[in-house]
Amino acid sequence: MSQRPGVLYVVATPLGNLEDISARALKVLAAVDVVAAEDTRHSGSLLSHFGIRTPLISLHDHNEAERAPLLVERLRGGESVALISDAGTPLISDPGFDLVRAARAAGITVTPVPGASALVAALCVSGLPTDRFVFEGFLPAKQSARRERLAALAGESRTLVFYESVHRIQESLQDMAAAFGPQRLGVLARELTKLHEGVREAKLQALADWAASDPAAAKGEVVVMVAGAAARESAGLDAEAERVLKILLKELPVKQAAALAAEISGHKKNELYDRALELAGKK
Repeated sequence: MSQRPGVLYVVATPLGNLEDISARALKVLAAVDVVAAEDTRHSGSLLSHFGIRTPLISLHDHNEAERAPLLVERLRGGESVALISDAGTPLISDPGFDLVRAARAAGITVTPVPGASALVAALCVSGLPTDRFVFEGFLPAKQSARRERLAALAGESRTLVFYESVHRIQESLQDMAAAFGPQRLGVLARELTKLHEGVREAKLQALADWAASDPAAAKGEVVVMVAGAAARESAGLDAEAERVLKILLKELPVKQAAALAAEISGHKKNELYDRALELAGKK
């Protein structure tokens, strides 16, 4: 009789507070044959804290394509593997997708061990609507691509959730204020579950100004959430009309930009004029 294949466990680990790890996660991490970790040094400290001596193997963005087939072969051979990231739930803007996809394609059982996630943790304390939301992960690092992506989201009525690097937070908030309007409500959550946890709510321009002046904004892990577009805004203008209007506002006065945008998009001129005033912070 052939040996039964192992199981791939996708295990959530704490964001920062070690007390958030589940009893089941500890049991699985101690029982598997190997733990596939984004950073073995970081995860080694976590396992050591709980007295777990399971061997570690690195699995990150730069080696996942090579490591995934090797781990699948070990799973086929009857070994079980736990996949973890540096913090929170794997695959949520973290490595692991190639491994999970390859394991499932090979008929390996893939089972979740749920726990902490920065996305959910931030959203549930934001005060923004949580019944419908869009998770965008990390925005493009290059400003032109970032602005283009934000422009495409300007008419989105669901709550928007982003991860962002502290090195780009001020620039990204400024681009959000330009794309969504300076008066759109935003919430910035940083260092969740850690000593310096903070959740700050303000209009996007005010958040951008704060990030530019307060050194604390450039420290820790950051989740940015933005209120969805108002019903009138999202129903009246589609994303392309918003994009055209924003481009024209960079070069033309409000009235001219609205008139030209109306010609290009087919939307009513007064509707575009009202939106142009909002984008320019004059309404």
